[in-house]
Amino acid sequence: MERAQISVIGGRAFLLEAPGEFDLAAQRRIWALTHEVRTWDDVVETVPGMTNLLAILKSVPENPDLVIKRLAEAWARAESIDIDGKTIEIAVTYGGEHATDLAALCDHSGLSDSEVVRIHHEGTYTVFALGSAPGFGYLHGLDPRIHMPRKTVPSLKMAKGCVTIGGMQTGVAVLTGPNGWNSIGFADLPMFDPSAAAPAIMAPGDIVRFIPERIEL
Repeated sequence: MERAQISVIGGRAFLLEAPGEFDLAAQRRIWALTHEVRTWDDVVETVPGMTNLLAILKSVPENPDLVIKRLAEAWARAESIDIDGKTIEIAVTYGGEHATDLAALCDHSGLSDSEVVRIHHEGTYTVFALGSAPGFGYLHGLDPRIHMPRKTVPSLKMAKGCVTIGGMQTGVAVLTGPNGWNSIGFADLPMFDPSAAAPAIMAPGDIVRFIPERIEL
C-alpha cells in the first residue's frame, strides 16, 4: 500500500496527504482518520481538507517523528466511512451577467453553453471539505467534460453567489472579491450566516444538487 505523505507545518501542526487518486474513496478514509485523530489527548484541532488532514497539537512535541509514526499508523488502519449528510438543493440562474467565464469554458471543452449548463446541473456532488473562505464547500463529482483549469489571472471582484468551476471541482462563492475559479451562473442562497447556530450551510458528506431556476444564454 502506498504511504501517505506527512509534513511538519511550523512546530505543532502535521499535514497528512492521502496517496493515489483524488477521489471519494480517499476522502472517505480522510473522514475516518479525522474521527480518530480528533480523540487524541494531545490534539487541539483537526482540519480535514481535500484528501488531506491537518492535525494541530496542543504543544510542540518533544519528538515529532513519533507523531508522524502515529499518524502513519492511523492512516494505514483507517477504513472508509460514509458521513450521513443532508441533501442541499441550490437554485441557480445559469448564464446572464454573472456567467463571465461560460464562453471560455465552452471554448475549452468544445461544448455549447447549453450543453455545459445541462451537464453541470445534472450532476450530483459531494461536499469533500470546507475551506478557502468561511462556508465554502469543495464539491466533488464534476463531469470530466466540463473540467476547467483555474484562471491564471483571477477575477478581481467576483460576486458572492457565483456558481463556479475550478479544475475538477465546483462550488459557490461565499464572498465578493478576487477569485480564480470560472463563473457559469449565480445562486441567491447564502452559503454562510455567522449569526446562525450552524453558520455554514454545507458540511462534509453533504450531497449538493444544482437546480436550474433560470437559464439566460
